[in-house]
Amino acid sequence: MHPLKHPRNALFAGIAFVVIAAIYWAVPYFGGWQLDYAGVTMLALLGVAVALMAYVLIAGSTNE
Repeated sequence: MHPLKHPRNALFAGIAFVVIAAIYWAVPYFGGWQLDYAGVTMLALLGVAVALMAYVLIAGSTNE
């Protein structure tokens, strides 16, 4: 049996990093401080990678 009922729910594993990236962007932007675009980009892409890898691992696991 899959740890998740539907492998498409692996998307939620990556959404956390995208939300963190949005917060990481919003706090300096609205605070008037210097913004780290590289950090925001890497966090957002990390979310995409984590979601994709979680899907691959869950979809490839056995149905026991």
